Amino acid sequence: MVKDIIPEKIRPGDEIRVVAPSYSLARISKEIQELAMTKLESLGFKISIAEYAMENDIFGSSPIESRANDINSAFLDKNVKGIITAVGGYNCGEILSHLNYEVIKDNPKIFLGYSDITALLNGIYAKTGMITYHGPFFSTFGMQEGLEYTLDYFKKCVMNNEIYFVDFSKEWSDDRWYADQQNRKFINNTGPFIVNDGSAEGKILGGNLCTLNLLQGTAFMPDFNNSVLFIEDDKGTNPYLFSRNLQGLINLPKFEEVKAVMIGRFQESSGITKDILRSIVTMKKELMDIPVIGGLDFGHTNPIMTFPVGGDASIEADSDFIKIKIKKH
Repeated sequence: MVKDIIPEKIRPGDEIRVVAPSYSLARISKEIQELAMTKLESLGFKISIAEYAMENDIFGSSPIESRANDINSAFLDKNVKGIITAVGGYNCGEILSHLNYEVIKDNPKIFLGYSDITALLNGIYAKTGMITYHGPFFSTFGMQEGLEYTLDYFKKCVMNNEIYFVDFSKEWSDDRWYADQQNRKFINNTGPFIVNDGSAEGKILGGNLCTLNLLQGTAFMPDFNNSVLFIEDDKGTNPYLFSRNLQGLINLPKFEEVKAVMIGRFQESSGITKDILRSIVTMKKELMDIPVIGGLDFGHTNPIMTFPVGGDASIEADSDFIKIKIKKH
């Protein structure tokens, strides 16, 4: 069994390398790139851009070997203390078999992203035991308004060693902020909700559900033993697809080892309401006896919390009382 490795936290003065294992950084506007750079520099970090991060081919990224090389090089570079992915996309799974996992294991560093990056977060953890981090992209830091909660949990998880509790944002947004920063729409957050109550603790796995499912049957899917699944899906989903993708995980060997399921907030276009999510969950007998919570602050809406893939969480859910504690991270 691979022993867990916890990377050192990043601190002011450290260098963070921006890599683009999925879509190219070139797909992000210059304005947002500059704003993101300014925000991270204001936290005291030095930001460097990977050699091939700006390449932009017909698939919106750089060649497989280039993307893998940028990640391998970032782990090898002794000056780099943290690695943040530029943005999501569809194809970072192409580079899983091209990464040097011995290099990664011998040079553990904060590795951060979400969405398509779910493949790397879970794949790296499965292959090396190094905890990775589901959280904002480099591009996310280019958001002018509504970044406070995201920034707070970024600091709690990757800049601080202390145990922390997950509070819930006061408001959220599902707008195309990157296209129009001046006309934002914020929605009052009624908070997460309990589908099944109970208590549990275990190691955190998951991220984007449809991406996680692509790891089934490969060496890059983590062991579900004693786990808490954090899952979400994007605007491409709907009640039928989410139910099918969730069942795909449930059908896996060792799913009975899953202790709880935490579900991130859905985008409005998905059509998945509280009642629909409850119906999806309650029809699946394998979920009957474990805590299930919906509407949490992660996924493809904003803001999002950062959480450690491979880290430890404890869950308490009783009536309207929800307590989530992130321990080892």
